[in-house]
Amino acid sequence: MTDRPAFRWATTSARLLAGTLVAIAFVIAVVTSVSIAWPTLGREPAQVAATPAPADSVLVCTGGVLAIGRDAVDASRIETAAPQSVISGVAQGDPTPSSASLSGPTIDGVSAPTVVVAAPAAGARTDVAASGSATVSADDLRGFAASACRPALMESWLVGGSAATGASDVVLLANPGTVPATVQLTVYGAAGVQNPPGGTDLVVAPGAQIVVPLAGLVLGEESPVVRVTATGAPVQAALQTSITRTLVPGGVDQVGAIAASAKTQVVPGVSVTQNPGADGATGTATLVRILSADADTTVTITATAIGAAAGPPTTETVPVTAGIPTEVELPTLVAGDYTVVVTAESPVVAAVWETTGFGEGSDFAWYAAAPEVEAPSLFAAPPGPAPVLALANPTDTAVTVSVDAVDGAFAQQVTVAPGASASVQLTARTVYRLSTEGGGIRAGLTQSGDGALAGFPVWPSDAAAGEITVYP
Repeated sequence: MTDRPAFRWATTSARLLAGTLVAIAFVIAVVTSVSIAWPTLGREPAQVAATPAPADSVLVCTGGVLAIGRDAVDASRIETAAPQSVISGVAQGDPTPSSASLSGPTIDGVSAPTVVVAAPAAGARTDVAASGSATVSADDLRGFAASACRPALMESWLVGGSAATGASDVVLLANPGTVPATVQLTVYGAAGVQNPPGGTDLVVAPGAQIVVPLAGLVLGEESPVVRVTATGAPVQAALQTSITRTLVPGGVDQVGAIAASAKTQVVPGVSVTQNPGADGATGTATLVRILSADADTTVTITATAIGAAAGPPTTETVPVTAGIPTEVELPTLVAGDYTVVVTAESPVVAAVWETTGFGEGSDFAWYAAAPEVEAPSLFAAPPGPAPVLALANPTDTAVTVSVDAVDGAFAQQVTVAPGASASVQLTARTVYRLSTEGGGIRAGLTQSGDGALAGFPVWPSDAAAGEITVYP
Protein backbone atom coordinates (compact mmCIF):
# COMPACT_ATOMS: atom_id res chain seq x y z
CA MET A 1 0.00 0.00 0.00
CA THR A 2 1.46 3.40 -1.09
CA ASP A 3 2.16 6.07 1.54
CA ARG A 4 0.36 9.00 -0.17
CA PRO A 5 1.00 11.77 2.45
CA ALA A 6 4.72 11.12 2.42
CA PHE A 7 4.79 11.22 -1.34
CA ARG A 8 2.94 14.54 -1.43
CA TRP A 9 5.34 16.01 1.13
CA ALA A 10 8.33 14.96 -0.93
CA THR A 11 7.01 16.38 -4.19
CA THR A 12 5.97 19.65 -2.55
CA SER A 13 9.37 20.10 -0.98
CA ALA A 14 11.02 19.43 -4.30
CA ARG A 15 8.90 22.09 -6.01
CA LEU A 16 9.68 24.61 -3.25
CA LEU A 17 13.39 23.92 -3.51
CA ALA A 18 13.33 24.25 -7.31
CA GLY A 19 11.40 27.53 -7.11
CA THR A 20 13.84 28.92 -4.58
CA LEU A 21 16.80 27.96 -6.75
CA VAL A 22 15.18 29.59 -9.82
CA ALA A 23 14.48 32.81 -7.88
CA ILE A 24 18.05 32.94 -6.62
CA ALA A 25 19.36 32.41 -10.14
CA PHE A 26 17.07 35.17 -11.46
CA VAL A 27 18.32 37.65 -8.84
CA ILE A 28 21.94 36.78 -9.61
CA ALA A 29 21.26 37.28 -13.34
CA VAL A 30 19.63 40.67 -12.81
CA VAL A 31 22.43 41.92 -10.54
CA THR A 32 25.05 40.68 -12.99
CA SER A 33 23.32 42.31 -15.98
CA VAL A 34 23.19 45.65 -14.19
CA SER A 35 26.82 45.56 -13.10
CA ILE A 36 28.42 44.66 -16.43
CA ALA A 37 28.64 46.77 -19.58
CA TRP A 38 26.36 45.62 -22.39
CA PRO A 39 26.79 46.59 -26.02
CA THR A 40 24.46 49.47 -27.04
CA LEU A 41 23.01 50.51 -30.34
CA GLY A 42 22.33 54.25 -30.83
CA ARG A 43 21.57 56.39 -33.83
CA GLU A 44 21.43 60.18 -34.11
CA PRO A 45 18.22 61.52 -35.68
CA ALA A 46 18.61 62.61 -39.27
CA GLN A 47 19.09 66.36 -39.62
CA VAL A 48 19.79 68.81 -42.40
CA ALA A 49 21.16 72.35 -42.01
CA ALA A 50 19.39 74.73 -44.36
CA THR A 51 19.10 78.46 -44.95
CA PRO A 52 15.56 79.67 -45.73
CA ALA A 53 14.99 81.08 -49.18
CA PRO A 54 15.38 84.86 -49.04
CA ALA A 55 12.22 86.93 -49.02
CA ASP A 56 11.47 90.55 -49.75
CA SER A 57 12.41 93.06 -47.07
CA VAL A 58 9.25 95.06 -46.33
CA LEU A 59 9.02 98.30 -44.35
CA VAL A 60 5.84 100.22 -43.56
CA CYS A 61 5.86 103.98 -43.04
CA THR A 62 3.46 105.76 -40.71
CA GLY A 63 2.00 108.16 -43.28
CA GLY A 64 1.09 111.81 -43.01
CA VAL A 65 -0.16 113.64 -39.93
CA LEU A 66 -3.89 113.05 -39.57
CA ALA A 67 -6.61 115.40 -38.32
CA ILE A 68 -9.85 114.14 -36.76
CA GLY A 69 -12.91 116.14 -35.82
CA ARG A 70 -12.40 119.17 -38.02
CA ASP A 71 -15.87 118.72 -39.48
CA ALA A 72 -18.56 119.67 -36.95
CA VAL A 73 -21.14 117.65 -38.87
CA ASP A 74 -18.99 114.51 -39.11
CA ALA A 75 -16.75 114.25 -36.03
CA SER A 76 -15.27 110.93 -37.21
CA ARG A 77 -14.04 112.38 -40.50
CA ILE A 78 -10.29 111.87 -40.99
CA GLU A 79 -8.25 114.08 -43.27
CA THR A 80 -4.58 114.76 -43.94
CA ALA A 81 -3.18 117.67 -41.96
CA ALA A 82 0.31 117.37 -43.48
CA PRO A 83 1.76 114.86 -45.96
CA GLN A 84 4.77 112.73 -45.05
CA SER A 85 8.03 113.05 -46.99
CA VAL A 86 9.81 109.67 -47.16
CA ILE A 87 13.49 108.90 -47.78
CA SER A 88 14.59 105.30 -48.46
CA GLY A 89 17.63 103.46 -49.75
CA VAL A 90 19.84 100.37 -49.83
CA ALA A 91 23.57 99.75 -49.89
CA GLN A 92 25.47 100.42 -53.09
CA GLY A 93 25.08 97.60 -55.57
CA ASP A 94 21.79 96.31 -54.16
CA PRO A 95 18.64 96.55 -56.28
CA THR A 96 16.70 99.80 -55.92
CA PRO A 97 13.70 99.32 -53.61
CA SER A 98 10.18 99.80 -54.88
CA SER A 99 7.37 101.57 -53.08
CA ALA A 100 3.59 101.37 -53.00
CA SER A 101 0.79 103.02 -51.06
CA LEU A 102 -1.54 101.36 -48.59
CA SER A 103 -5.23 102.08 -48.55
CA GLY A 104 -5.35 104.88 -45.98
CA PRO A 105 -8.14 106.03 -43.68
CA THR A 106 -8.36 109.63 -44.95
CA ILE A 107 -11.20 110.82 -47.12
CA ASP A 108 -8.82 112.86 -49.27
CA GLY A 109 -6.37 110.02 -49.97
CA VAL A 110 -3.41 112.36 -49.53
CA SER A 111 -0.13 110.95 -48.16
CA ALA A 112 -1.32 107.39 -47.69
CA PRO A 113 1.17 105.20 -45.79
CA THR A 114 4.06 104.06 -47.97
CA VAL A 115 5.34 100.48 -48.15
CA VAL A 116 8.99 100.09 -49.16
CA VAL A 117 10.00 96.71 -50.64
CA ALA A 118 13.52 95.51 -51.40
CA ALA A 119 13.88 92.29 -53.42
CA PRO A 120 16.55 89.68 -52.55
CA ALA A 121 19.92 89.91 -54.26
CA ALA A 122 22.58 87.22 -54.79
CA GLY A 123 20.65 84.67 -52.75
CA ALA A 124 20.25 86.89 -49.67
CA ARG A 125 17.75 89.37 -48.33
CA THR A 126 18.45 93.02 -49.04
CA ASP A 127 18.84 95.40 -46.14
CA VAL A 128 16.72 98.51 -46.67
CA ALA A 129 16.05 101.62 -44.60
CA ALA A 130 13.36 104.27 -44.78
CA SER A 131 11.96 107.07 -42.66
CA GLY A 132 9.57 109.96 -43.07
CA SER A 133 8.73 113.33 -41.59
CA ALA A 134 6.00 115.93 -41.72
CA THR A 135 5.57 119.51 -40.54
CA VAL A 136 2.13 120.88 -39.75
CA SER A 137 1.05 124.39 -38.81
CA ALA A 138 -2.68 124.84 -38.28
CA ASP A 139 -5.12 126.09 -35.68
CA ASP A 140 -5.60 122.58 -34.24
CA LEU A 141 -2.24 120.92 -34.95
CA ARG A 142 1.30 122.24 -34.95
CA GLY A 143 4.73 120.67 -34.82
CA PHE A 144 7.27 118.39 -36.47
CA ALA A 145 6.84 114.61 -36.59
CA ALA A 146 9.42 112.08 -37.74
CA SER A 147 9.32 108.30 -37.65
CA ALA A 148 11.20 105.33 -39.04
CA CYS A 149 9.52 102.90 -41.40
CA ARG A 150 9.40 99.52 -39.68
CA PRO A 151 8.65 95.86 -40.47
CA ALA A 152 5.29 94.50 -39.39
CA LEU A 153 5.24 92.47 -36.14
CA MET A 154 2.94 89.93 -34.53
CA GLU A 155 3.29 91.70 -31.16
CA SER A 156 4.48 95.16 -30.16
CA TRP A 157 4.05 97.86 -27.52
CA LEU A 158 3.08 101.52 -27.86
CA VAL A 159 4.37 103.63 -24.97
CA GLY A 160 3.19 107.22 -25.16
CA GLY A 161 0.23 109.45 -25.78
CA SER A 162 -2.81 110.33 -23.74
CA ALA A 163 -6.59 110.10 -23.83
CA ALA A 164 -7.10 113.07 -21.51
CA THR A 165 -8.68 116.42 -22.38
CA GLY A 166 -6.67 118.28 -25.01
CA ALA A 167 -5.25 115.16 -26.64
CA SER A 168 -6.40 113.78 -30.00
CA ASP A 169 -4.30 110.64 -30.13
CA VAL A 170 -4.88 107.70 -32.47
CA VAL A 171 -3.46 104.19 -32.85
CA LEU A 172 -2.39 103.39 -36.43
CA LEU A 173 -2.47 99.76 -37.62
CA ALA A 174 -1.11 98.85 -41.07
CA ASN A 175 -1.11 95.46 -42.79
CA PRO A 176 1.34 95.22 -45.72
CA GLY A 177 0.60 91.53 -46.30
CA THR A 178 -1.77 89.63 -48.56
CA VAL A 179 -4.12 88.16 -45.94
CA PRO A 180 -6.25 89.91 -43.30
CA ALA A 181 -4.88 90.51 -39.81
CA THR A 182 -6.99 90.35 -36.65
CA VAL A 183 -5.67 92.67 -33.93
CA GLN A 184 -6.28 92.82 -30.19
CA LEU A 185 -5.44 96.03 -28.31
CA THR A 186 -4.74 95.54 -24.62
CA VAL A 187 -4.58 98.84 -22.74
CA TYR A 188 -2.76 99.41 -19.45
CA GLY A 189 -3.77 102.43 -17.39
CA ALA A 190 -4.50 103.68 -13.90
CA ALA A 191 -7.16 100.98 -13.49
CA GLY A 192 -4.80 98.22 -14.58
CA VAL A 193 -5.07 96.06 -17.68
CA GLN A 194 -8.17 96.41 -19.86
CA ASN A 195 -9.50 94.77 -23.02
CA PRO A 196 -11.82 97.50 -24.31
CA PRO A 197 -14.54 96.52 -26.79
CA GLY A 198 -13.19 99.10 -29.24
CA GLY A 199 -9.88 97.26 -29.37
CA THR A 200 -11.13 93.69 -29.74
CA ASP A 201 -11.02 91.66 -32.97
CA LEU A 202 -10.05 94.58 -35.20
CA VAL A 203 -9.72 93.39 -38.79
CA VAL A 204 -7.03 95.09 -40.86
CA ALA A 205 -7.47 94.23 -44.52
CA PRO A 206 -4.46 93.36 -46.70
CA GLY A 207 -2.73 96.47 -48.00
CA ALA A 208 -4.63 98.80 -45.67
CA GLN A 209 -4.20 101.00 -42.61
CA ILE A 210 -6.90 101.64 -39.99
CA VAL A 211 -7.16 104.30 -37.28
CA VAL A 212 -8.38 103.69 -33.72
CA PRO A 213 -8.92 106.79 -31.52
CA LEU A 214 -7.19 106.30 -28.17
CA ALA A 215 -10.04 108.05 -26.37
CA GLY A 216 -12.38 105.38 -27.73
CA LEU A 217 -10.36 102.77 -25.87
CA VAL A 218 -9.68 104.44 -22.48
CA LEU A 219 -11.36 107.84 -22.29
CA GLY A 220 -9.58 110.17 -19.86
CA GLU A 221 -6.52 107.96 -19.34
CA GLU A 222 -3.46 110.20 -18.98
CA SER A 223 -0.64 107.61 -19.18
CA PRO A 224 -1.68 104.65 -21.34
CA VAL A 225 0.47 101.84 -22.69
CA VAL A 226 -1.01 99.74 -25.50
CA ARG A 227 -0.05 96.15 -26.29
CA VAL A 228 -0.75 95.20 -29.91
CA THR A 229 -1.23 91.51 -30.72
CA ALA A 230 -1.96 90.31 -34.25
CA THR A 231 -3.07 86.96 -35.68
CA GLY A 232 -3.33 85.94 -39.32
CA ALA A 233 -0.71 88.46 -40.44
CA PRO A 234 1.76 90.85 -38.75
CA VAL A 235 0.93 94.54 -38.52
CA GLN A 236 2.93 97.72 -38.18
CA ALA A 237 1.67 99.67 -35.17
CA ALA A 238 2.30 103.33 -34.45
CA LEU A 239 0.78 106.13 -32.40
CA GLN A 240 0.03 109.67 -33.51
CA THR A 241 -0.13 111.98 -30.52
CA SER A 242 -0.86 115.68 -30.19
CA ILE A 243 -1.87 118.15 -27.50
CA THR A 244 -3.80 121.41 -27.31
CA ARG A 245 -3.43 123.68 -24.26
CA THR A 246 -6.22 126.23 -23.93
CA LEU A 247 -6.87 126.26 -27.69
CA VAL A 248 -3.12 126.57 -28.42
CA PRO A 249 -1.59 123.55 -30.19
CA GLY A 250 1.41 122.29 -28.22
CA GLY A 251 3.02 119.79 -30.57
CA VAL A 252 2.57 116.59 -32.54
CA ASP A 253 4.53 113.36 -32.86
CA GLN A 254 4.43 109.91 -34.44
CA VAL A 255 5.56 107.23 -31.99
CA GLY A 256 6.96 103.92 -33.16
CA ALA A 257 6.46 100.61 -31.41
CA ILE A 258 8.74 98.76 -28.99
CA ALA A 259 9.23 95.15 -30.04
CA ALA A 260 9.53 93.52 -26.61
CA SER A 261 9.84 94.16 -22.89
CA ALA A 262 13.21 93.68 -21.16
CA LYS A 263 14.87 94.15 -17.78
CA THR A 264 17.03 96.90 -19.29
CA GLN A 265 15.66 99.53 -21.65
CA VAL A 266 17.98 102.14 -23.18
CA VAL A 267 16.73 105.41 -24.68
CA PRO A 268 19.61 107.19 -26.46
CA GLY A 269 19.51 110.73 -27.84
CA VAL A 270 16.88 112.45 -25.67
CA SER A 271 17.26 116.12 -26.61
CA VAL A 272 16.54 118.51 -23.72
CA THR A 273 16.12 121.98 -25.24
CA GLN A 274 15.55 124.19 -22.20
CA ASN A 275 17.00 124.57 -18.74
CA PRO A 276 14.91 124.09 -15.59
CA GLY A 277 12.94 127.20 -14.72
CA ALA A 278 13.21 128.65 -18.21
CA ASP A 279 10.76 131.37 -19.19
CA GLY A 280 7.37 129.95 -20.01
CA ALA A 281 8.02 126.64 -18.23
CA THR A 282 4.90 125.57 -16.37
CA GLY A 283 5.81 121.93 -15.82
CA THR A 284 8.56 119.37 -16.05
CA ALA A 285 9.93 119.08 -19.58
CA THR A 286 11.13 115.47 -19.20
CA LEU A 287 9.00 112.48 -18.19
CA VAL A 288 9.76 108.75 -18.24
CA ARG A 289 6.81 106.36 -18.68
CA ILE A 290 7.36 102.78 -17.54
CA LEU A 291 5.20 99.65 -17.48
CA SER A 292 5.87 96.29 -15.88
CA ALA A 293 3.03 94.20 -17.26
CA ASP A 294 3.39 91.06 -15.15
CA ALA A 295 5.00 91.73 -11.76
CA ASP A 296 5.59 94.42 -9.16
CA THR A 297 9.17 95.62 -9.41
CA THR A 298 11.63 98.35 -8.50
CA VAL A 299 12.92 100.51 -11.34
CA THR A 300 16.09 102.58 -11.49
CA ILE A 301 16.24 105.44 -14.03
CA THR A 302 19.63 106.90 -14.94
CA ALA A 303 19.98 109.94 -17.23
CA THR A 304 23.53 110.61 -18.43
CA ALA A 305 24.55 113.59 -20.56
CA ILE A 306 26.26 112.82 -23.87
CA GLY A 307 29.64 114.45 -24.46
CA ALA A 308 33.14 114.74 -23.07
CA ALA A 309 32.10 117.33 -20.47
CA ALA A 310 29.17 115.27 -19.20
CA GLY A 311 28.50 115.72 -15.50
CA PRO A 312 27.36 113.10 -12.99
CA PRO A 313 24.24 111.16 -13.99
CA THR A 314 20.78 111.83 -12.59
CA THR A 315 19.33 108.75 -10.89
CA GLU A 316 15.83 107.99 -9.65
CA THR A 317 14.58 104.75 -8.06
CA VAL A 318 10.84 104.10 -7.90
CA PRO A 319 8.50 101.18 -7.20
CA VAL A 320 6.29 100.07 -10.08
CA THR A 321 3.02 98.18 -9.68
CA ALA A 322 2.26 95.39 -12.12
CA GLY A 323 -0.08 96.40 -14.95
CA ILE A 324 -0.16 100.11 -14.06
CA PRO A 325 2.00 102.60 -16.02
CA THR A 326 4.22 104.83 -13.89
CA GLU A 327 5.52 108.27 -14.88
CA VAL A 328 8.67 109.71 -13.33
CA GLU A 329 9.69 113.37 -13.72
CA LEU A 330 13.29 114.38 -14.36
CA PRO A 331 13.07 118.10 -13.54
CA THR A 332 16.78 118.88 -13.07
CA LEU A 333 18.14 118.07 -16.54
CA VAL A 334 19.84 121.03 -18.19
CA ALA A 335 19.82 121.60 -21.94
CA GLY A 336 21.74 118.95 -23.87
CA ASP A 337 21.46 115.42 -25.21
CA TYR A 338 21.04 112.46 -22.85
CA THR A 339 20.90 108.70 -22.70
CA VAL A 340 18.24 107.40 -20.33
CA VAL A 341 18.65 103.84 -19.02
CA VAL A 342 15.80 102.06 -17.24
CA THR A 343 16.68 98.91 -15.28
CA ALA A 344 14.29 96.69 -13.37
CA GLU A 345 14.02 93.31 -11.69
CA SER A 346 11.25 92.29 -14.10
CA PRO A 347 10.81 93.01 -17.84
CA VAL A 348 9.49 96.50 -18.58
CA VAL A 349 8.77 98.78 -21.52
CA ALA A 350 9.72 102.45 -21.37
CA ALA A 351 9.81 105.72 -23.29
CA VAL A 352 10.79 109.32 -22.57
CA TRP A 353 8.63 112.38 -23.27
CA GLU A 354 10.39 115.68 -23.94
CA THR A 355 9.02 119.11 -24.87
CA THR A 356 10.55 122.33 -26.16
CA GLY A 357 8.18 124.38 -24.01
CA PHE A 358 4.62 124.90 -22.85
CA GLY A 359 3.59 127.99 -24.80
CA GLU A 360 2.70 128.84 -28.35
CA GLY A 361 5.07 127.40 -30.95
CA SER A 362 6.27 124.53 -28.77
CA ASP A 363 6.68 120.91 -29.86
CA PHE A 364 7.31 117.60 -28.13
CA ALA A 365 8.65 114.12 -28.85
CA TRP A 366 8.32 110.61 -27.47
CA TYR A 367 11.66 108.76 -27.48
CA ALA A 368 11.11 104.99 -27.51
CA ALA A 369 13.61 102.49 -26.11
CA ALA A 370 16.17 101.25 -28.63
CA PRO A 371 17.03 97.59 -29.31
CA GLU A 372 20.59 96.31 -29.47
CA VAL A 373 22.29 96.65 -32.86
CA GLU A 374 24.60 93.68 -33.43
CA ALA A 375 24.65 93.18 -37.21
CA PRO A 376 25.51 95.93 -39.72
CA SER A 377 22.27 97.87 -40.23
CA LEU A 378 20.96 100.67 -42.39
CA PHE A 379 18.97 103.64 -41.13
CA ALA A 380 17.59 106.74 -42.86
CA ALA A 381 17.72 110.35 -41.66
CA PRO A 382 14.46 112.01 -42.81
CA PRO A 383 13.94 115.57 -44.04
CA GLY A 384 13.93 118.19 -41.30
CA PRO A 385 16.35 119.76 -38.81
CA ALA A 386 19.94 118.52 -38.75
CA PRO A 387 19.89 114.98 -37.33
CA VAL A 388 22.17 113.77 -34.55
CA LEU A 389 22.91 110.07 -34.01
CA ALA A 390 23.34 109.10 -30.35
CA LEU A 391 25.31 105.92 -29.57
CA ALA A 392 24.91 104.35 -26.12
CA ASN A 393 27.11 101.58 -24.75
CA PRO A 394 25.59 100.05 -21.60
CA THR A 395 28.17 97.21 -21.57
CA ASP A 396 31.39 96.85 -19.57
CA THR A 397 33.72 97.01 -22.59
CA ALA A 398 34.49 99.70 -25.15
CA VAL A 399 32.79 99.34 -28.54
CA THR A 400 33.97 100.80 -31.84
CA VAL A 401 31.19 101.99 -34.13
CA SER A 402 31.39 102.92 -37.81
CA VAL A 403 28.81 105.22 -39.40
CA ASP A 404 28.98 105.50 -43.21
CA ALA A 405 26.67 107.09 -45.76
CA VAL A 406 25.69 104.51 -48.38
CA ASP A 407 26.56 107.01 -51.14
CA GLY A 408 30.14 107.24 -49.86
CA ALA A 409 29.91 110.92 -48.96
CA PHE A 410 30.44 110.43 -45.21
CA ALA A 411 32.36 108.04 -42.97
CA GLN A 412 33.17 108.28 -39.28
CA GLN A 413 34.41 105.85 -36.64
CA VAL A 414 33.69 106.35 -32.95
CA THR A 415 34.84 104.39 -29.91
CA VAL A 416 32.21 104.45 -27.18
CA ALA A 417 33.57 103.86 -23.68
CA PRO A 418 31.89 101.38 -21.30
CA GLY A 419 28.74 102.83 -19.79
CA ALA A 420 29.06 105.99 -21.87
CA SER A 421 27.50 107.56 -24.95
CA ALA A 422 28.72 109.46 -28.01
CA SER A 423 27.08 111.45 -30.79
CA VAL A 424 27.63 111.90 -34.52
CA GLN A 425 26.37 114.86 -36.55
CA LEU A 426 24.59 113.68 -39.70
CA THR A 427 22.84 115.12 -42.75
CA ALA A 428 19.09 114.93 -43.40
CA ARG A 429 17.72 113.05 -46.42
CA THR A 430 20.56 110.51 -46.26
CA VAL A 431 20.78 106.75 -45.72
CA TYR A 432 23.56 105.48 -43.45
CA ARG A 433 25.09 102.15 -42.47
CA LEU A 434 25.90 101.47 -38.82
CA SER A 435 28.28 98.64 -37.92
CA THR A 436 29.99 97.72 -34.65
CA GLU A 437 33.06 95.84 -33.49
CA GLY A 438 31.43 94.20 -30.51
CA GLY A 439 27.84 94.00 -29.31
CA GLY A 440 25.65 96.02 -27.00
CA ILE A 441 25.33 99.31 -28.87
CA ARG A 442 21.95 101.11 -28.85
CA ALA A 443 21.40 103.99 -31.24
CA GLY A 444 18.83 106.73 -31.65
CA LEU A 445 18.31 109.59 -34.09
CA THR A 446 17.10 112.97 -32.86
CA GLN A 447 16.14 116.14 -34.73
CA SER A 448 15.75 119.43 -32.92
CA GLY A 449 15.10 122.90 -34.26
CA ASP A 450 13.10 126.04 -33.68
CA GLY A 451 9.75 124.72 -32.43
CA ALA A 452 10.55 121.24 -33.77
CA LEU A 453 11.49 118.06 -31.93
CA ALA A 454 11.41 114.38 -32.94
CA GLY A 455 13.42 111.21 -32.54
CA PHE A 456 13.34 107.47 -33.08
CA PRO A 457 15.58 104.47 -32.36
CA VAL A 458 17.74 102.63 -34.89
CA TRP A 459 16.59 99.04 -35.31
CA PRO A 460 18.90 96.16 -36.24
CA SER A 461 18.73 94.73 -39.73
CA ASP A 462 16.49 91.71 -40.22
CA ALA A 463 17.88 91.04 -43.69
CA ALA A 464 20.14 88.14 -42.66
CA ALA A 465 18.22 84.88 -42.35
CA GLY A 466 20.01 82.52 -39.98
CA GLU A 467 20.67 78.87 -40.69
CA ILE A 468 18.06 76.47 -39.33
CA THR A 469 18.19 72.72 -38.60
CA VAL A 470 15.55 70.53 -40.21
CA TYR A 471 14.72 67.06 -38.81
CA PRO A 472 13.10 65.00 -41.62
